[in-house]
Amino acid sequence: MNTEITNAVNAANDRAQYDERAKRLLGHKSILAHILVDTVEEFKGMNPKDVVKYIEGEPMIGVVPTEPGLTNTNVDGKRLVGINTENTEINEGTINFDIVFYVRMKDGLSQIIVNVEAQKDMPTEYHILNRAIFYACRLVSSQKERDFVNKKYDDIKRVYTIWICMNMPEDSTDYYYLANKKVLGNCIWEGKQDMLNIVLIGLAKELPRQDEKHELHRLLGALLSKNLTQSEKLNIIEKEYDIPLEEDLRKDVSVMCNLSQGIVDDTKAEIIMNMYRKGYTLEQIADVTEKSISEIEEIIKKEPVMA
Repeated sequence: MNTEITNAVNAANDRAQYDERAKRLLGHKSILAHILVDTVEEFKGMNPKDVVKYIEGEPMIGVVPTEPGLTNTNVDGKRLVGINTENTEINEGTINFDIVFYVRMKDGLSQIIVNVEAQKDMPTEYHILNRAIFYACRLVSSQKERDFVNKKYDDIKRVYTIWICMNMPEDSTDYYYLANKKVLGNCIWEGKQDMLNIVLIGLAKELPRQDEKHELHRLLGALLSKNLTQSEKLNIIEKEYDIPLEEDLRKDVSVMCNLSQGIVDDTKAEIIMNMYRKGYTLEQIADVTEKSISEIEEIIKKEPVMA
């Protein structure tokens, strides 16, 4: 295998590991609590520390549908591991939920099912809202024989699918839900109009300022940033959001920072080599990539120059 192919494979592996670590980081209960406070009406205004206890972590809570091809949730203490809910039925592709968990409501009786998805950027091959609608519908239909049986449709739990999309032009939050439009008469149709809930959260490339309006965006932006150092991330998490820096959280932040730095370095090396092959001078390359000439010379020495 030549050097270029090897580098491509290694870079792809780093990106895959980064994606996995991002899910693990978002899956910490202390982080999920902040997301719930900002997106679920019942928890608005609450201290995220008080919301953590409502995220159910007992082994039975993470069980996923018993339909063919579906797997179970793995719950390990305070972190909810990403659930890969796969369905490989005929004529259907495989779908993978990043994170799915149950939340007990403050009444102590009802539950909701929450799905959190992380996207590196806005997809170009489909509209993200369409995919979110599909995920919300699947979260409802998958409850059959697990959360409700036969025709007991009143037992269906409310679902939230929350999409965090990075590298957007601006910070944003949009809610989508069922709405009623009266056309004729005043009939009242009973049922859960709030059953389907879709939240699309856009994170700008630049970290927002510290204020109440951008509170969740700043936390998520810091967690998923490829530019902040480990100490900068941990400082924001602990000092601004009063989130306890437990060992597993520190570890996930550390690994993500190392992976993101590797991805950035690989990308810069690729840019440097492309510019060098096109005849740019070392001074020009240094100006664009913000690296020293000696660093550029070292990268060029390691890479084969294709004819």
